[in-house]
Amino acid sequence: MMSKVELSDLFRVGPGTPMGKFMRQYWLPAILSSEIETDGDPVRLMILGEKLLAFRDSASRVGIIDHRCPHRCASLFLGRNEENGIRCVYHGWKFDVNGNCVDMPSVPPHMDFKDKVHARAYRTAERNGLVWVYMGENQGNPPPLPEIEANMIPGSKIWCLQRQCNWLQALEGDIDTSHVGFLHVGALQPDDLPKDSPLRPTVLNRAPEYRVQNAEWGATYGAYRQDDDGSLSWRAGQFMFPFWTMTPNILFATRAIARAWVPMDDEHVMLFDITGGVDEGNPFFTTKLKNGEPMYEKVRRKPNGTGWFDRWLPVDGIHNDWGIDRDAQRDMVHFTGIDNPSMQDQSITESMGPIQDHSYETLAPTDQMIAFVRRRLVKALEASTNGVTEAPGSTTPAIYFGARSGAFWAEPSVTFGDAYAGELAKAQRWPAEEPAQEDAH
Repeated sequence: MMSKVELSDLFRVGPGTPMGKFMRQYWLPAILSSEIETDGDPVRLMILGEKLLAFRDSASRVGIIDHRCPHRCASLFLGRNEENGIRCVYHGWKFDVNGNCVDMPSVPPHMDFKDKVHARAYRTAERNGLVWVYMGENQGNPPPLPEIEANMIPGSKIWCLQRQCNWLQALEGDIDTSHVGFLHVGALQPDDLPKDSPLRPTVLNRAPEYRVQNAEWGATYGAYRQDDDGSLSWRAGQFMFPFWTMTPNILFATRAIARAWVPMDDEHVMLFDITGGVDEGNPFFTTKLKNGEPMYEKVRRKPNGTGWFDRWLPVDGIHNDWGIDRDAQRDMVHFTGIDNPSMQDQSITESMGPIQDHSYETLAPTDQMIAFVRRRLVKALEASTNGVTEAPGSTTPAIYFGARSGAFWAEPSVTFGDAYAGELAKAQRWPAEEPAQEDAH
């Protein structure tokens, strides 16, 4: 019998769940390269409901393994990272980055059976400051890394932020461009911004119309408004399987962005924001108002801890109402009273609860990208679960390279598809690079 997939099936990502199996067919961002040092301390990771450890061995290879020692299940987080392996401090058993037991010193040599013992280990690869992990069944022959353009740019910048809610409701904030005119720039007027700012049309017209269409990598949208010179301002954004977005706040031609919403478990998600290019970056942080003041402050983060949920946490959260300043809200310093756009998004999606109750929501015409992506995910999960098709893009990494996001302008007579294709043809691109074979373990 064919299995029927519901929207609620998208939220559960643990081992054995339909969505968990679906996501394990993809390479997943796991940790920044800078977070793990050669022979340094192991780092706890929670990915798709699994408690894992990341460590870098003496040869600088990265291992991502189950935190439990296969002997008596003591946590290898307490272990010694030494001489190309992590050694359990309980009985001294040692495991390499591939999970092989390479030493069993507590067992008499004539009884040694280390060749038969393996810690669960996953394939890893590194590219441009990001460690990827493949948690699928085919560990012996994983697919190539996805050709995510932002991760192809040498020197691209990556930052992380943990959000305490379900991965999908976090992701949906990125494909809901109509909120920008209120949540992020609701306190601004057109004259507050430079004429060429990609944010200015959003302030001119806070109620965009949409073109949403299917794409081989997932879905694409263009939100359009008429600028005050008569041209159409487009904000083009992407959803890419299984959990990637490309947001439109940057200039389309000169910069690439990709944002991965990697589920830690059903109620926690880690954002990996990757950007690179030749312009100044996100106008939220590079644009100054006419009075010379910056538009926003940067995110205030706690120092990383060692717990499963202790990395890349903001200082502000539900415990202090996300740092809201009611006087700043009343005085329209910021429409929300929160002084950072990421934290504005954080406050909204976390305020919905760990898993949003969708029976209570009322979607509007400006939510059509959200509705489209939900349907796209449900259909893809159903087809994959029933063995009709593989997870889209999981074995065809080149499809992602056609995706780009950002703001641009076009004549009103030009369709979104033609305008997008024209801008892509003019844009500076960074060629896809296959990860070196020796980088994968």
